[in-house]
Formats: sequence, C-alpha cells, structure tokens
Amino acid sequence: MMILPRAIRKFKDKRAVKDPRWASLFDKYEGDEVVSLDCETTSLDVGEASILSIGAVKIKGKRVKTSERLDIKLKPPADLTAESIKIHKIRAADLADGVSIEEALEQVLEFVGNRPILGYYVNYDIRMLDKFLRPTYGFGLPNKAIELSHVYHDIIKWRHVGGDVDLRFDTIADKLNMPMIQRHTALGDAISVALMYVRLKHGDTPL
Repeated sequence: MMILPRAIRKFKDKRAVKDPRWASLFDKYEGDEVVSLDCETTSLDVGEASILSIGAVKIKGKRVKTSERLDIKLKPPADLTAESIKIHKIRAADLADGVSIEEALEQVLEFVGNRPILGYYVNYDIRMLDKFLRPTYGFGLPNKAIELSHVYHDIIKWRHVGGDVDLRFDTIADKLNMPMIQRHTALGDAISVALMYVRLKHGDTPL
C-alpha cells in the first residue's frame, strides 16, 4: 500500500470531513497549549493491536494542567492475552466499565482539538488512533506531532558527539530527575512525558 506524504493525506482528509464539528481540527493552531497523549495497547504491531486505554493531559507554558485530562478505559478486546497483561497490567476485569472505541475516539477529538500532540513514540499512538478513526470518520489525526525523544536528543546531542544517545524512556526520566508516575498506565505515562517536556523546554539543560 502506498503511503501518502503527510501534506497530501491531510488535504484529502480535510475534504473527507462530513461532520462540521471536526472541521476545525484542520485549522492551523494559533494557541500555546500542547496535549501529551498515550495509548496502552495489546501489541506493538499497529495492524494487530487493540487499544485498552487512552490518557492525555494538557500543557500550557511551564504548567502541566492535570485538572484537564483524559483517562479512558475501553471495553476488553478479544486479543487481551496473558502476555500483554504482563506488560501493562490491565486485566479484562479492569475494563469491565470500559467505553466503546467510538465513544473513546469522540472524547479524544473533543479534548485534543487541533493542538499539537506530544508523546514518547508518538507516531505509534497516532497510528493506533488513526487505525480506528479512518473507518469511523474518514480521516486521521492532522495534528502536529512532537516526539519527546527528539526534543531530548536535540538538547543534549552536543554532549555526545560521535556517540549514541540513550533515548529509552526510563533513561530520559532518570537524566531529567523526573519521578515515574504510574508507569505503563496511559494517563501516568502521558503526565510523565508532559513533565519531562516542560523540564526540557523550560528547565536547565540536563547533564
């Protein structure tokens, strides 16, 4: 399958919008907020994975607005296996009150709007959401994506000329002296990424 350049795909997606509620998603963002977003899934293979939970929190300047957040659990999917539970610790019983994927997508679109989306391996999360958005709405997320590991790398790469930079999540958190908040939960990871981003953008340069 041919992968369209992002600009062309965004143009085609904008024309595909049928519901006027979502037309503004394609407007250029003029504000000063970013949304840190994370999905917990049954697999790292986008084609095979189901979404278990979605967490998101807004960032405004130096402030992580934890009062403005999403913490969505979805109905347990058929592919929730013992192996995937070992990673994210989410059992079917934990999802007993989960919402449908359609309801979850609507909450995400309303919460994120056209703000930039921040994450760790953010393109994976966007691709996972797009996998379900396209059949439901006819378009994918058009938002600008901000990859935390790239922000970190660009700031500290001058200390590692000629060498590799360790971009693992736990390493970045340790270098930034940031606590891990409910690791491997969607909201916990979204808040942790938000705090690391604020530190990188507004704090002292990490060692």
